[in-house]
Amino acid sequence: MRKYEKILANAIRQFWATRQGQLKKQKKYGIADQGSRGAVTGGKQLDGFLELLAKISIDAGVPRECIFTKNSVLPGYFRPTKEWDFIVISPKKHLLACIELKSQVGSFGNNFNNRTEEALGSAIDIWTAYREGGFPDQPAPWLGFLMIAERSGKSTAPVKLEEPHFKTRKEFGNSSYLERYQILCRKMMRERLYTQACLIWTQRNGKGITYGHSADELSFNSFVLSYLAYLKGRKNEFRG
Repeated sequence: MRKYEKILANAIRQFWATRQGQLKKQKKYGIADQGSRGAVTGGKQLDGFLELLAKISIDAGVPRECIFTKNSVLPGYFRPTKEWDFIVISPKKHLLACIELKSQVGSFGNNFNNRTEEALGSAIDIWTAYREGGFPDQPAPWLGFLMIAERSGKSTAPVKLEEPHFKTRKEFGNSSYLERYQILCRKMMRERLYTQACLIWTQRNGKGITYGHSADELSFNSFVLSYLAYLKGRKNEFRG
């Protein structure tokens, strides 16, 4: 996957640059938005990753017209519809892949549970819709979850557990927010809520921008290899 490393690095840089630009723009126009939330509500910070996923798909033989990063609304079961970040629909009108992208920089205490609930809810909703015939006459799609999380003192420090009535599971003891994201991703794969999950940490300071992976099974390489293997098995979907 070396040929994608440079594009991945560019996507990481674009992520930070876009966030910074959105925060400056909101401050310039006096838009009231709490903390770094302004960069999140502005959107666009993950566009570099969407472009990378599109390139990987096209390189694997997926026609560009089968890739949707806009108009990517799919039916749900517990709600009418859900807009996914990246979907692939074959010319035979089969849903082949859905990928959800999330990010978090700062505000870990406020947003970790929100990210968890969103990831679980999206997966459960679409798998139930699939089971109930929402995507008829086709094999199960490939579901991916890609998380970009800031590496900082606040995300790597152990977090105190609140246990007023019952003990939490032991794997959460003395865990940081980054470790909790690892636990989440592993468990979602174990429970087959997502075919593959990816957790990328990134840090921005005076020395520049760095990124990496805390676990091989959650690396970008593992994510891409799983996706490519699936597309290879479904190549007949793109033949006339």
